Amino acid sequence: MDLSLLKTWEPVLSTEFNKPYFKALSDFVNQAYAAHTCYPPKDQIFAAFDYCPFDKVKVVIIGQDPYHGPNQANGLCFSVQQGIKQPPSLVNIFKELNSDLNLPIPLSGDLSPWAKQGVLLINATLTVEASKAGSHQKKGWETFTDAVIEKISAEKKGVVFLLWGGFAHKKGVKIDSKKHVVIKTGHPSPLSANRGYWFGNKHFSKTNDYLIKQGEQPIDWSLN
Repeated sequence: MDLSLLKTWEPVLSTEFNKPYFKALSDFVNQAYAAHTCYPPKDQIFAAFDYCPFDKVKVVIIGQDPYHGPNQANGLCFSVQQGIKQPPSLVNIFKELNSDLNLPIPLSGDLSPWAKQGVLLINATLTVEASKAGSHQKKGWETFTDAVIEKISAEKKGVVFLLWGGFAHKKGVKIDSKKHVVIKTGHPSPLSANRGYWFGNKHFSKTNDYLIKQGEQPIDWSLN
């Protein structure tokens, strides 16, 4: 794996890189990409960190797995490559964005403009084999991303954590809620959203309200 994309995070995460689990994870990922089609592209595995340096993190959104279809995953949770059809969960995210902030539905599903403003868009598992959802779970990624969340929680303050769905809620135990804001809702997938667990959560406006109160620049959530 190319750790150069983690350059701004290296001082924070260097201890993780030297642990046996991370060496085993690196070996697994290198072998998986050599033997199978995997996503995201290998040079985008750590894109979330490259776009959003540690000292710029203001908001964290936690996903579960990268998309496992062709040309979808780009290393940012819920985001897809430019020009790719928006998956159902992303469609629902944009519907809530429109309802909450009266912003037009974005034409592109590429969320990198959010990441560049300090939104860390991180999946719990950073790689996946094509057409096999969850295929790279329990290989070490969860340990690594737990460490990332713990480092943010310990070394920063006033970060807004948006936890969407049960899987993200479980990650919440790694966050010091006395130092940070933790906002929970259901997952934006159609199954959850259609049961009333997503729409109306107003997470985008709540995030900006908090950032403004802290004297921080709010996030420009528009993508058009």
